[in-house]
Parts: sequence; structure tokens; C-alpha cells
Amino acid sequence: MGIAIITGSAGLIGSEAVTYFANQGMDIVGIDNDMRRYFFGDEASTQWNRQRLESEVRQYKHYEVDIRDREAIERIFAHYGNYIRLVIHTAAQPSHDWAAREPITDFSVNATGTLYLLEATRRYAPTAVFIFLSTNKVYGDTPNRLPLVEHELRWEIDPSHPYTNGISEDMPIDQSLHSLFGASKLAADVLVQEYGRYFGMYTACFRGGCLTGPNHAGVQLHGFLAYLMRCTMTGKPYTVFGYKGKQVRDNIHSADLIRAFDAFFRKPRIAEVYNIGGGRASNCSILEAIQLCESITGKPLTWRYSDDNRIGDHMWWISDLRRFQEHYPEWRIQYTIPDILQEIFEANRDRWC
Repeated sequence: MGIAIITGSAGLIGSEAVTYFANQGMDIVGIDNDMRRYFFGDEASTQWNRQRLESEVRQYKHYEVDIRDREAIERIFAHYGNYIRLVIHTAAQPSHDWAAREPITDFSVNATGTLYLLEATRRYAPTAVFIFLSTNKVYGDTPNRLPLVEHELRWEIDPSHPYTNGISEDMPIDQSLHSLFGASKLAADVLVQEYGRYFGMYTACFRGGCLTGPNHAGVQLHGFLAYLMRCTMTGKPYTVFGYKGKQVRDNIHSADLIRAFDAFFRKPRIAEVYNIGGGRASNCSILEAIQLCESITGKPLTWRYSDDNRIGDHMWWISDLRRFQEHYPEWRIQYTIPDILQEIFEANRDRWC
């Protein structure tokens, strides 16, 4: 089936993609230099996951390369050329708060790195499918203008609103506060679309909500469910930032997301954009997630509340999945929030406790 190049290959989504597409018979080229450790510290390092992939996936070849190193990226793509059938770009700086510390680093990773990968694909593998893991933060804080109703444990949208099934791709991206992270990802998102439209390449932006799974190296600044479960299991204090802890996220398991990538790969389209997440099938507020973590572990979580919400953070986000499901009707969400948290708990019991 040819070669799949996967950036961020030791991360949550990247590693899931490595295993999945290797099992489909593809040779895998992974690009990952463990910048997550630089962003978030030693506990966020993905080195353990890289070692796992190298020992378990026979057809995996790892390159410890920074995606901002244009010459190195060009060499990799030139080497494999037209054997490249698929590019999955998941490498990123993923945090609102961190982006404000080093805006140039954030933009160079998220936007410039994406440009280098697109151009290398266009030059050396123009018929390959290019899948970009974008983010719902490209919409900025526009979702916070939706008519929300306060419930005991969550915010919920007014049931008469057109977005009652979730937020669709027609939400505007202008006239909003994005955070610097949201801005850099939006720049990359538009580039991916433009390479599709201008050059006729098979590209897709998957605008993810919360992405999760048992291999997530969750930390306070990124990785909501994994970090929350880790704090509950270990007794580490957890901080809830703003919105009374009732902010809602749809959470998609990494396996469900990779099956969506596979559906697009098998029937690719040009310059597509999809909101992707758990949708109505898999979502929760922070307060609801705390209750689930405590129930699964049998331990109380030590947590505190801060009135200061994160800049650009959403009060309520549930993805409308209908556009993707219209194009790929065979795809469905398989993991719910309780399923996800139970799996995170069981997979990390020995590593965290």
C-alpha cells in the first residue's frame, strides 16, 4: 500500500496512526523530535511511546527531525518520493497558554512547519493524501456567543438553536479572539486548504475538539481527560479554570479519529474541512468528568477552582459530525466518555501508580 509519513508519530494521534496504518500493510515513516518535552516538561515526554513503536511495529522507521528543518524534511520526502501515499500531519505546539510564552516558536512549529510539509508533498508526492490535524480553536471565541443555558453540572445550548446537534463548519472564523495558538493553527489550516484548491491536491483539515486515548501524555496545559485521570489516580491536585467547571467538551478517542482519517484516505477529496470530535455521542463537562474519574478509581480528586478562564477557551463545544458522516456514512463514534476514561485508567495503572 506504499508509505505513510506521520509527523508527531510518538504522540497520541500520531502513534495511533502508526499502529493502524502499519496493520493495513503500509510502511511507516515517523517524524518526531519530542518537542512535547520542551513544551511541557519531562512528564510530557513521548520518548517512551517512540520506543514502544520501534519495538512493536516492524515496518516503522523513525526520524528525529524538527518539522521546521526544511532541508531535512525535503531530504525525507525526496528519498521516498512517489512511494508516499499518505501524509498525516499531527505535530504541533498544542497549548493556548504556552503559545503566549514563545509566540515565534509557536507560529514556526504550527504554521511554518506545515508549509514545509505541504511544499515537500507537492514537489515529491503530489498525488498523496495530506491530512492535517487542525483544531476547533480556529473559530476563536465565537462559540462563546452562542445562547447557552446553565444546568447543574454543565452549560448546554438553547435547544431551539441550529447548532443543537453541534457546531458546524459554517461558523465564521473572523472577528474573534483566537489566542496565539488558535491563530497559528488557523494559518496552517488555511494553507492546507489553499494547497488543495490551488494545486488540486487531496487535502483535509480535521478541526478536532478534545482528542484523547490511553497513550496521551496529558499535562495541565494540554490533555484534559488523561491529565484529570492521572491526578485522580495519583492524588495530584487539579485546577479547574473558569466557567464554574461546567464548560463542555466533546472528546474523541484516538482510534475513532484514525478510522475517520482512513475513510478519507480511501476516498479522498480536495480541500475538505471537517469539524471532528465526540459529537453528541461523547461529551462531558469538567464537573461530570471529575465524577466519572472518582467513580472509576474509587478515589476522591483533590481540586481547586480558579475564576480565571484560559484566554480563548470555549464554554461549550460539541462538534456537528454530519458533514463528515454525509461524505463517509460508514463511520461512527465507537467510544463514549466512560469507555475512554476506563481505558485510560486501565492502560496507565502500572505506569502512573
